[in-house]
Amino acid sequence: MAPGDDRDPVRATMIAILQQLNRVESLHEGRERDQALGLADLERILRRFWATDREDVPVPQVLGLLVRNGLVRAHAHPAAGPRPPPVAPHYRITVAGKQFLVEALAKTDRIA
Repeated sequence: MAPGDDRDPVRATMIAILQQLNRVESLHEGRERDQALGLADLERILRRFWATDREDVPVPQVLGLLVRNGLVRAHAHPAAGPRPPPVAPHYRITVAGKQFLVEALAKTDRIA
């Protein structure tokens, strides 16, 4: 989507996050630990995305919306040791998130 696009920047960011989570899951198929991204990773990846580049849409808030709606699941990787330090959550796309992504992309690919 181009910066001059009149689409909703929050929805566009939701789709961009879901695309990245789906991509990392596909790339690391069979290695569950590597199939998730942390918030810092998502912010870095989306740094030049038009909706987040201008700081119109904060990635943490959109990610929270995705988690609350069941499109993304948050989990912490277990750390080793008797008293492991707190670990920032990592995020992974859910089946509902994949379905939403497929439907959203199908709508944008249609010719009016």
